[in-house]
Amino acid sequence: MVRFHTLAAMLLSAQACVAVTPENLRPRKLSGTSIAGYHPSSTVTDHAALDQDQVAMASAISLGTEDGLQQSRKIYTMGGNSKSFAVLTLNEAITTAANKGEAVSGTDDEGKTVTGTIYADAPAGATEIKVQYSITEDRLAHVGCRVGGLTNIVTEGCFMSTGTVMVGDETLNYSYDVTTDNMNGRTLSGFSIAAEAKMYRCDACPYSEYEKYYNYYKAFDYSDQYVLGALDQQRVNFANNGKDFSRWNSIVARGEAAKKGSQYMGVYMYVIRELEDAKADCKAGCMDCNDDPVHAWDEGVAFYTGSLEGSDGSGDGDFLYSLADKRCSNFMTCGENSGANSGTAKVNHDIFDLFAEGQGYLSSGQCDKLTSVISDITTYMRIPLVQGSLRYAYKVAELNGGEKEKAEGDVFTAAILPVVHDCNPNAASVIERNMDFQSTRTDQAAVKTAYESVYSCMGISCADVGGLFNAGTGTDYPGASACVTDGSSGLNSGSFATNSIFAVVLGSVAGLFALVSV
Repeated sequence: MVRFHTLAAMLLSAQACVAVTPENLRPRKLSGTSIAGYHPSSTVTDHAALDQDQVAMASAISLGTEDGLQQSRKIYTMGGNSKSFAVLTLNEAITTAANKGEAVSGTDDEGKTVTGTIYADAPAGATEIKVQYSITEDRLAHVGCRVGGLTNIVTEGCFMSTGTVMVGDETLNYSYDVTTDNMNGRTLSGFSIAAEAKMYRCDACPYSEYEKYYNYYKAFDYSDQYVLGALDQQRVNFANNGKDFSRWNSIVARGEAAKKGSQYMGVYMYVIRELEDAKADCKAGCMDCNDDPVHAWDEGVAFYTGSLEGSDGSGDGDFLYSLADKRCSNFMTCGENSGANSGTAKVNHDIFDLFAEGQGYLSSGQCDKLTSVISDITTYMRIPLVQGSLRYAYKVAELNGGEKEKAEGDVFTAAILPVVHDCNPNAASVIERNMDFQSTRTDQAAVKTAYESVYSCMGISCADVGGLFNAGTGTDYPGASACVTDGSSGLNSGSFATNSIFAVVLGSVAGLFALVSV
């Protein structure tokens, strides 16, 4: 489904200006590659491509072997598809410094030109330079060299193993190993490893959502510990909800925990981090100096969606956008107004309206308005995690789910439990006790009741979550229908209404609509 988020963002930007003129109504320059209907103002194809690491990781796990798990570990920790760079060993030390961002050109094995930029400053006298490969707007072939920890590598666009590169006016002779010296500066593991610095100790930190997770697990890199614990079959000692993966004897279960932990614990939090970073960098009232925060916002959208959803969201991705669409089919929460069991999740419709709204506020320097937008996006992102935990509680308790289903229930629960605990530690304890992989009994009704008791605190409602739908009978599963409230809580109960906001904006700029170029 094609959306018109950019128009909404520009209208919001126009409505906010103190003096509305043709100049401040101008649209931002777009990157040209739409992300599920969102039009980024910067190039983020390289960021979105991280979902291809996730797909490669899942493919290795699907082998169902210990070797497959270790292949997935290499992909998880070393990457392959995002921020590709080469480490070139020079025959002679450079005489002048090579500065980050400086243009570099060389050739591949077929003599074709390969371009890039210096990845990190190299001082005069250095005998090694790192060169990040140039990227394109092609979401599936954005870079010609993809190696890292991948099993199926792409080297056609890599620098040849021995040759020369031009850095500025200087010609440098080099050699390197194409299969081991082509690395990646952005990995799934890296999101969690960087969490302490980027989400807890930065100038605007700690970010409120991340703080809930740190307070619960008492580990800055909780998602990385969870994923590696599953892959390596090692015990993970958290303050709460610790995991003794050494007792998980099912390769399938460990694989489910690892791949879903990467997506729904690591990527989930980094999306929020990018949005918070955009707000922190926003300069109030300035339309020409917010390129960096807008880029951070675009990165958040890219990490939420990935590259495989396509330009209109009709693809088959493997990040949070895809999760929302999968769970909406289970809980009848698909469609702009919910109530359908196929199509785009209402969660995605609403989040992408908010992405566009935030883009507009950043473009016009309305930094203070981003706080509520980020809060609402975060709240919507919780819904598929709750749905996932509820779904697997039912599968294990009522449908004889085995180790695979128990592992899926464990990881979905681990991804949302800190928020529940922040609302009510007793409710979190009930859910943890029933959903832990090693639990001997799962009481689905108790889990459902515990979640419902904190819906209002979490900012969601019964209607937001829906009931677990049985497509075979056309009805909800017994005991799994949506709860009923007075509709006073939750994002879809009236506290947030995108249509109303849009109507106000349209009215504010109706007389000037012709000035907007779309």
